[in-house]
Amino acid sequence: MVTSFNVPRLVIAAPSSGSGKTTVATGLMAAFSERGLAVSPHKAGPDYIDPGYHALATGRPGRNLDAFMCGPQLVAPLFAHGAAGADLAVIEGVMGLYDGAAGRGELASTAQVAKLLRAPVVLVVDASSQSRSVAALVHGFASFDPQVRLGGVILNKVGSDRHEVMLREALEEAGMPVLGVLRRAPQVAAPSRHLGLVPVAERRADAVSSVAALADQVRQGCDLDALMALARTAPALDCETWSPEQALLPHPAPSRNWAPPRPGPQTPDGLEDPASPAFEARGLGRSPRGGAAPVIAVAGGAAFTFSYAEHAELLTAAGAEVVTFDPLRDEALPPGTTGLVIGGGFPEVYAPELSANEPLRKAVAGFAAAGGPVAAECAGLLYLARSLDGKPMCGVLDADARMSERLTLGYREAVAVSDSVLAPAGTRLRGHEFHRTVIEPGAGAAPAWGFTHPERRVEGFVQGGVHASYLHTHWAAEPSVAVRFAEAAAAHR
Repeated sequence: MVTSFNVPRLVIAAPSSGSGKTTVATGLMAAFSERGLAVSPHKAGPDYIDPGYHALATGRPGRNLDAFMCGPQLVAPLFAHGAAGADLAVIEGVMGLYDGAAGRGELASTAQVAKLLRAPVVLVVDASSQSRSVAALVHGFASFDPQVRLGGVILNKVGSDRHEVMLREALEEAGMPVLGVLRRAPQVAAPSRHLGLVPVAERRADAVSSVAALADQVRQGCDLDALMALARTAPALDCETWSPEQALLPHPAPSRNWAPPRPGPQTPDGLEDPASPAFEARGLGRSPRGGAAPVIAVAGGAAFTFSYAEHAELLTAAGAEVVTFDPLRDEALPPGTTGLVIGGGFPEVYAPELSANEPLRKAVAGFAAAGGPVAAECAGLLYLARSLDGKPMCGVLDADARMSERLTLGYREAVAVSDSVLAPAGTRLRGHEFHRTVIEPGAGAAPAWGFTHPERRVEGFVQGGVHASYLHTHWAAEPSVAVRFAEAAAAHR
């Protein structure tokens, strides 16, 4: 049902990557949270790492808004789902304001997300090597698309008081409000490596300190009252609010006596409260085949940090109990595991430690050999391989993985080549690749996906109950994936 949804909101964008979007967005989230506001954090595009810092800053799940993988029609509903009950939403952009999927115009750009959300944009400008030219730069971004409402600028990496005066004078001539000025502060920068920032899970204590420092920097350098006033100018959105239960309704229920109507109360992390009467009355938490819920174990910890919050929500709505385990520390799968999800992350960084945990490697191999359903994406693919950089892994796949110099990055259009626990052959999905590793061979006898754009090739492995691939997908785009996987987990039990 279409409803009018209104929450103050800001899109934090920039002329290009490296301008300081994450610094400003995370600092704003933390600074407003310190004021006692419930801040809903969002990230445009497929990035997994920035939402971890957003969650740390706000205490709410960091959520992605990806118009390529999920389609433009789901951006506002997913936003409304994540921002429910919030006093303010902050959406961090991706790349430059108008950069999107290659060759697809504005698709998946920050500008498109801002228009779909009818949200004002704050442009973060790296001013370290310019003065009056900043006005020409900002004027160009403000006038390029009249439907994008640029509400002000935050100047980053300003060198001195004199530098700030020149920048402010130039922007005053252009009629563009300056909503903040941040000086160079390398001490609050988060460390990076081959795929971007180091995830929160790998440096939690330091990350907490970094986020606190960002909040302090933003509080001192930005006009929070003016930013909040700008956020409140965003008009109401008329859209359906996405929910995992409603998302499953168009898809065949795994059994006649299992159907998910309206959701019940939620826990602070945004998941539905399993203790609520509505949850129990709908039969959620029980298997779609009857009896206890299938237990789906999801890899977590420092080596496996990449996941979308909606995946666990969809699995729960499909009748599964979702339990997290850490392949670096846990020597066995969670008790009663009937399904296994191993998402993305950095197994290449932790290859020696993952290899040393032989009991868990054998447990995963045994689970797969017994026909257990396994969904593995990117890092999960590497973990299931025979070896990674010469270190023994689980050996589920007859393939070996290694680090490479080449970055594989970009959106993909894919079709399922083989029937699997995720999708029947012929299913079309959009996804994203992001890795500096290679696996040899790149595909098994039954490949997982055939890419149709931007290149034509097959990749990944389907064998028994295993689906392993480099491709990251967003299940909100095709909720039947969660239903199919939960059904496979229930059948395996």
